[in-house]
Amino acid sequence: MYNTILVAIDGSVISEKAFEAAVEQAKAWKAKLHAVYVVESGLFTDIPADSKLEIMYSLLEQEGNAALDKIREIAQKQNFEVTTHFEQGHAGDTILSTAEKLNADLIIMGSHGKSNIDRILIGSVSSFVVEHSKVSVLVVRS
Repeated sequence: MYNTILVAIDGSVISEKAFEAAVEQAKAWKAKLHAVYVVESGLFTDIPADSKLEIMYSLLEQEGNAALDKIREIAQKQNFEVTTHFEQGHAGDTILSTAEKLNADLIIMGSHGKSNIDRILIGSVSSFVVEHSKVSVLVVRS
């Protein structure tokens, strides 16, 4: 039923649970598994570019790469292959466009991000994806 699964990763405990669920589903359906980490560019749109902004983006980039490294490590321990993607943009739109590019037929993600501040600043990414996705979405709760 599912050939390509995309899981959204943000470095949180809940996204690790979402990844575990994605591996289970990918194994069950013999599907390809992709993981995406999105740096939310909306946080930077109204800020003038300067060295502080570059430092902040660099830290977010390091955080994203560390999250994807951890996912690759978990997959390797389970002897399972995952392809990772590091993207920048509106998280919800970017998850959906990545799913479309990959022809994913299932998106898996956590019910909430790293903190409640994320929800206040950028809204609920999972709600956005569920509302706008053309394919099935599995939301993993903590």
